[in-house]
Amino acid sequence: NWRASAVVERSLRGGPPRLIAVRPHDPSLTGLGAAIDVGTTTVTVVLLDLRSGRIVDTATAFNRQISCGEDVISRIVYSQRGDGLQHLQRLVRETVNDLLSSLCDQNRLDPAHIDSVVVAGNTTMAHMFLGLNSRSIREEPYAPLATTFPEARAADLDIRVNPRAAVYCVPAVAAYVGGDVVAGILSSGLYRRRSPALFMDVGTNGELVMGNSDWLVACACSAGPAFEGAGVQCGMPATHGAIEDVTIDHRTLEPTLRVIGGGRPAGTCGSGMIAALGEMFVTRIVDKVGRFDEALERAGGDGHPRIVQSDHGPAYVLARASESAGGEDILLTEVDVSSLIHTKGAVYAGLSVMLRSLDIKARDIQEVLIGGGFGQHINVEKSILIGLLPDLPWDRFRFLGNTSALGASTALLSRRARRQLERIANRVTYLELVADNSFMNEFTSTLFLPHTDIDAFPSVKKTLAGMAHGRALRPNPEEMERP
Repeated sequence: NWRASAVVERSLRGGPPRLIAVRPHDPSLTGLGAAIDVGTTTVTVVLLDLRSGRIVDTATAFNRQISCGEDVISRIVYSQRGDGLQHLQRLVRETVNDLLSSLCDQNRLDPAHIDSVVVAGNTTMAHMFLGLNSRSIREEPYAPLATTFPEARAADLDIRVNPRAAVYCVPAVAAYVGGDVVAGILSSGLYRRRSPALFMDVGTNGELVMGNSDWLVACACSAGPAFEGAGVQCGMPATHGAIEDVTIDHRTLEPTLRVIGGGRPAGTCGSGMIAALGEMFVTRIVDKVGRFDEALERAGGDGHPRIVQSDHGPAYVLARASESAGGEDILLTEVDVSSLIHTKGAVYAGLSVMLRSLDIKARDIQEVLIGGGFGQHINVEKSILIGLLPDLPWDRFRFLGNTSALGASTALLSRRARRQLERIANRVTYLELVADNSFMNEFTSTLFLPHTDIDAFPSVKKTLAGMAHGRALRPNPEEMERP
């Protein structure tokens, strides 16, 4: 009466079915799949039940490649030195394997039962994950070695799952618009919308896509890792213990925090930093260029206990050591503020150039779809306050969370979705910002809170006027002026 279960895989690109596992028959066991979002700063793994489509568990960690550079350009440079590429490939695979091992241990599952893997990442991360030379991505004409990747076996990539499991990498569009964006277009449904909408994947590389079912145009700008919790003193990914929202009393300057999962804060994720910066701006802790109010810095006298001197200059204390999970002050420093302003500036400058190229006004955007690891936690009002998002009525914004991981999960469960990913990648027109001389002018204009042109942000102008008269003012979406 010995019975066995066979696991058979059908290739997306044709060919006969492949036998990838034979196991003792057990009706209680189910096949598992892993959807992996390989980001420049963070890596997310979603473990799924392939039979039911249920998400078993999710885990996120910093990409260990950060030790070799915070952005893709610095990592490409690193990859050209000696065995740099092999080292980077090993680091990202270690990150993935540790996350897979942790998820399986926590859920008492066998990694050898993970029979399918889908990977979505920006073009550079996909190259490094597969061990491909990424040198041409940073050199004119900025052409990657590949935008469509052959299916590989887990054993060949040293991914510790079923060694015969297929590893499918989502196709890219261009050097700086990768499979993570293509997966986001799929999961957001942008590719089938009737009216033009804007999709924003706000991460280390700020990617923007405008379009509908008839056309899609994408661009990318190097935003930096701040919004993903790296490169700032007390930053962390948007996981348990991260400060996700901040409100500062305009009279006492005391903060009220919201923490992911509740409990004591361990650090601040991107949405928390955006909220803190917006609040610090409207309460005049920092000015429009991000400098701290000198009067608040003074010890004693009219100084404020929430403003301290850190190793990186003046800082605002979001949580005191006695209030934090790690027993140390959680700060937002003046250096952090500068980094955040440059990050939001790059994203908004890219949006401005793209809209001008398409002859579209910001006020005509009917829907803004926001992805990224912290996209489900972001505060619309405070994102507009700092000039990250266009000044539109709040009901036009939709926050979708990690659209790259969601798109990879969809592709894991559906061969039809994988085919759709390849069609989407072929449809997108890439707008190269490096070739547009107006980008640097736009970027310079964005290095203020919210912008050098305050009239482009009428709701912020109204808020600041209210604060100047000594009252807290939060504009009602129904009353917001159109930019």
